[in-house]
Parts: sequence; structure tokens; C-alpha cells
Amino acid sequence: MAKVFASLELILDTTKCPTKNKEGVVMASMAALELRSVDLQSPRNNKEHHTQEMGLKRLIVRRGQSFVLQLHFNRSFHFGKDYLTFVAETGPAPMELLGTRATFSLTQARKGNVWSASDFTTDTNSLLVSFFTPASAVIGPYTLKIEISQGQGHSVAHPVGTFILLFNPWNAEDEVYLPSEILLQEYIMMDYGFVYKGHERFITAWPWNYGQFEEDIIDICFEILDKSLYFLENPSKDYSQRNDPVYVCRVVSAMINSNDDSGVLQGNWGEDYSRGVSPLEWNGSVAILRQWSARGKQPVKFGQCWVFAAVMCTVMRCLGVPTRVVSNFRSAHNMDGNLTIDTYFDQNAEMLPIQKRDKIWNFHVWNECWMIRKDLPPGYNGWQVLDPTPQQTSNGLFCCGPASVKAVREGEVHLPYDTPFVYAEVNADEVIWLFRNGQAQEILVHNTSSIGKEISTKMVGSDQRQNITGSYKYPEGSPEERSVFMKASRKMLSPRRASSPFLDLLGSRGSQDQPAQLQLHLAKTPEWGHDLMLKLHARRVPDRVHPRGPIRLVVRFSAQALLHQGDTREPLWRQTVHLDLDFGEEIQWPLLLPYENYRNKLTDEKLIRVSGIAKVEDTGRSMLVLKDISLEPPHLSIEVSKRAEVGKGLRVHITLTNTLTVALSNCMMVLEGSGLIDGQIYNNIGTLVAGHTIQIQLDLYPIKTGPRQLQVLISSNEIKEIKGYKDIFVAASRAS
Repeated sequence: MAKVFASLELILDTTKCPTKNKEGVVMASMAALELRSVDLQSPRNNKEHHTQEMGLKRLIVRRGQSFVLQLHFNRSFHFGKDYLTFVAETGPAPMELLGTRATFSLTQARKGNVWSASDFTTDTNSLLVSFFTPASAVIGPYTLKIEISQGQGHSVAHPVGTFILLFNPWNAEDEVYLPSEILLQEYIMMDYGFVYKGHERFITAWPWNYGQFEEDIIDICFEILDKSLYFLENPSKDYSQRNDPVYVCRVVSAMINSNDDSGVLQGNWGEDYSRGVSPLEWNGSVAILRQWSARGKQPVKFGQCWVFAAVMCTVMRCLGVPTRVVSNFRSAHNMDGNLTIDTYFDQNAEMLPIQKRDKIWNFHVWNECWMIRKDLPPGYNGWQVLDPTPQQTSNGLFCCGPASVKAVREGEVHLPYDTPFVYAEVNADEVIWLFRNGQAQEILVHNTSSIGKEISTKMVGSDQRQNITGSYKYPEGSPEERSVFMKASRKMLSPRRASSPFLDLLGSRGSQDQPAQLQLHLAKTPEWGHDLMLKLHARRVPDRVHPRGPIRLVVRFSAQALLHQGDTREPLWRQTVHLDLDFGEEIQWPLLLPYENYRNKLTDEKLIRVSGIAKVEDTGRSMLVLKDISLEPPHLSIEVSKRAEVGKGLRVHITLTNTLTVALSNCMMVLEGSGLIDGQIYNNIGTLVAGHTIQIQLDLYPIKTGPRQLQVLISSNEIKEIKGYKDIFVAASRAS
């Protein structure tokens, strides 16, 4: 009955208006439709699009998925008589040809994977409309406006609002689609994790606050894209390519470093960080990104590989690309592409300065992003290596990737992007030379399996480390691994194959057998501030020259501070040992490296390389034994007193005992954790005397529900990186 009365009322009203047209009396009396207000339905839409962690005040949606808006007019909407056309635009000069402008009319049903407004319902003077963006749409901030007309009459435009469009790994049509909710929770929704550092036999898990859902981070991510050289050179073209995850990843890879542009981080692999922050003292990405944005887009000082990769992980997860951080231990930096890394020692076991750019990093950290590679042959979708650390240029800019992990494993080094460089990082051979009289005279070691060890990432749904070496290469020494290596070698060395030092090496005498086996072992856990106890294990074995007789060895040892990039400092300790070995005999010889020898000689990373060169007296042949030592800092203890709830005080207890023989001076504590702390909390602790314990109590007021991680860093003049973390589950606030 209500509809009947409404019609009658409208007809009665028209008697006051004698004007008629072909649409009839009713049309002539109808007031022009005007937009009065818009409800973007942000809480509902953001939750359905997995963006509620970014906040509920703004509309943030993912492409290829519908969202609803409620439009309020001055009167009821009449489909077929009122015509609504929507215009969505992004970028500085939107054009439909470039995919940065879309015009679409209200229809009753959606048609295909295109921009559309459909499936509407009316209620009094409001209209609930379902909007759809194609899964191939350009990502970024959009403005939406509506053009209203009646019949062929004049149209009036009204602004509807703004929204941000992101990649959608939940949508099967999107190129970043990841078909596993468990993996999506880890590689998109998890806002904390671990970066693995150290060396292959002493891997340390560093907690890191990615913080991709902090409210301003999404804006900073698009500021990064808008500062790239691609944007500055051709803004419209740059925006038009932001539908392609391969393109966006390459831009971000270049923009995280600042070698070419106003990128986020400035690298520093020296030892002077006085003009900024030591890379070891960062707890997470949020402070870095906010500083870059707030200070006029000036590069933040300073970063190294794990900082570059962790910040890129934040940006890519924020934009909607599944991303993880990967550490490669004993990572080759092979600039000349010959698949060999040469290292030189003198007869006193001192590792000599490396003149060429090829090096072996103790570890190197990069990213993997998940995507479909339409630019490659079938079979190379999935994880792709992206490396924002500035090592070499790619198409003129300091960036690296995406390189298909599958292509690396199969030795398909001709496939883009930068696959030969990544292949060498995990597969190059190591050649160690004895340097005498101004030239390399003898190959001490030719290692075919010492590069690319313990490739690691955080395990899904766990704080444990996952070894993913098998996804990069076949088992070392297997027929498949050697076959792939030779295939990659032929492709990488073909232009200079006839004179390749690598091929000469294959026929060298470095592979001849040795009369003894030498190994260095730690007698106890190495702690910074204590003497280091080692044992040389020597065992006599038969060889061609000495099938059974005794041999005499002179072993010269040297210890040097080891830098992250594989360089060393001057020797800080030397010792010479004379050994007589009978056939079948084994000897264990103790070695003592006093704390006073290394106290002021190490870098902030507290790494020592102990080297020994054993010379067989009657033949003059030499053997090498190596041991890299990572010194453990004191350990933090973090405890929480009770159940964590949003907005309720949570007491945190932090305990640190100085187990060293020296005081820790100028101690500063920094706490961070998305969802637990807004920004960072600083606390100046002062000096912690040797053997003493400090206990700190403070209250946190959690901001968000769900699994969270509190990261704690205590730095001092003596040690820059005493780190700890505590996983905390935050419940919703209970009604009081």
C-alpha cells in the first residue's frame, strides 16, 4: 500500500506543474537528483579486504574484489530515469588509455573483470552500490566522483570520496595470488618477524618490527613510488605500470637504497656511524620510514643488507605482495661473473686485503616476493628474489630482481632479472690462494660447496628458522647440482670461454690430496669479554708422497677481526705450533686467544677469523685450516605479568646480567612493537658494571588485538646489539 500512496501523492503533485514531456507528467515534476552525502562503509569494507589493521577511518581495498558504498540523495533514486556515471582516477594526468582513469555507469549486474558499479539496492533516499575493480587495476590512491543526469540532459558532477587500491593476493585473478590462508597470514598479515644473521655455524635470529599496518605507512609507501626516478622522468607512464607487480618490485628495490635517488636508506659498510644510526641499532622499519618521510625524503643513515631487506618487506607486504626475508650464509659477491671468488693468504696465515670487488659476505639478506611471471616461460611463477642492497646496477639503476628462485635452481641464468648475479651468490666456487713473493703461487683450497649455505627464512606460523637451501639448488655434489652448474657456467662464461681462469682452475693441482686433516674446534662457547679456547685437531692420513711415514708440520696461526662484507683487519693474535704426526696418529692441540688481544680490535659485529697454515717440512706443501667465530653478547630476559588486553596496563619485566669482565657504558634501551607501542620507547640505563644485573619494569598499553611481538634492544659503547623479544597475544578489552 505504501508504494501506491507514494505514487498517488506524486501524481497529485504534478497537477501543480502543467509542463509535460515524452516521459510523462511524473518526469516533469521530479526534482533533479542531488548527492547529499556518502558513507564509504570503511569498517565493513576494510575488514572484508583484510586491511582493517591499517585503520577504519579510510577506505582501503584490494583489486579484483567488490566493496560497497552508500549514497544519500535529496530524493529517491529511479533506475532508468536517473543516470549515474562514476569516474575513478589515479595519478597526475589520468587517462583511460593508460589505465589510470575509469568511467563506468551504474548497471543492474556486473559484467566481467572490469570497473563496474552494480548490484544496487535502494532505501528511501539512499542507494547501496557494489563497486568492483579489475584484478589488473593500477594500485594507488584514487579519487571517485559521480556524474548525475536525467535522460539526455545536463549532468552534474559530485565528489564521492577517495580510496586506496592495493594488490590482492586473496584473488585468483591477481598476479600476486597466493592460494593458502596460512601463508597469507604469514607473508601479508604478520607485522613482525626475524632476520637471520651471524655465520653458517652460529645463526642468530634478530627480531624485527615490520609494522606495515601502522596508519601512516601506506602513505609513505606511495611516497616512495612517487620519488622514484621512473616517476620523475615520466609520471603518467610510471603510474600506468603500477598494475604490474614485477615493475613495482623493481621500483621499490631501487628506492630502498639511495645510490641513484632520494631513496629510503643510505648504506654504510665502514665503521664510523657518528653521522647517523648504526645498522645494528635499528629494531624495525617504522622508525626508518617515518624519518625518511618527515625529513624531506632525505636518505636515513645508515643501513646494511638486513635493514634494506627488512624495510622492503614492510613496503611490499603493505602494498599487498606476499614477501619474506631470506638470509644466505657465505654469500658470494661475484662482480665479474666468472663464478669463482678468489681469497689470498700469506705464509703467516694472514688473510690479505682484497683488491678486486669479488668477496664472500658472512651472510647476505634479500627478499622473496610471490607473483606470477607472465614475462617468463611457463614454470617460473612463485617466489622471486628481490635485493634492495646496492651491489650492482640493473638496467642502469642499483636494484636486483625479480629473479625466479626456480630459474636459479635450474641454472636458467638467461632469464630476467639479474639471475646470473643471484645464481653466483649461492653457487660460486671459492678458491683460496697462498700468496708469496708478490704473486699467488699455490692453491690451498678449491671449494665447490662452501658458498650458499643454510639459506634461511622464518618458518610459517612459528618463531623457528626454516632452511630453504633446497629451493635454490640441488644437494651439493649431486649429479643434478653439477649438471646445473656446468649449464650455468657455459651460459655465463661463453664470451670469454677460451681464456677463462675458472676453466684453467678445473685442471689445477689444488685438488691433490694432503698428508693430514686439520680442523679447528671451539673448546667452549665463545663469549665477548672472555678468553677464547680452541683446539687444533690434526690427523695423519696417507697421501701419494707420504703413504705411511711420519711427517712434521709447522702451523702458523693468525686471528683477525672479520667484517660483514668478508674483509679483515690487521692480525690481533699470532701463534706457531710444531707437530710431529705418525701414520694414523691424532693430536689435539689447545690454543688460547686472550680477551685482551681482541678487546678493542673488533667491529660492532664481534666476528673473528682464526686461520692456520700448516707447512709440510720436507715437501714445502701447505694446508689451510679456518674457523670463523661469532662472539655471544649477554642475553636479555623479558617477562610479562598477566593477560594482555587492549587499553589495559601490561607490566613488562626486563632483566639483563652483564656476564662480561668489563662494564657496559652508556647503555640505551629501545622498545618497539606494532600494536603494543605507538612508535618507540627510549630509556637511558647508564652503566652496567661487570657481573651486575639490572631489572627494569614498565607498563605498556596495547593498542591492537591479536598476536604481537615486543622487541627490546640494549646498546652500549662496548656492544651495539643486545636484543630480545617476547611474543604477546593481546585480547579484546573485557567490559568492566
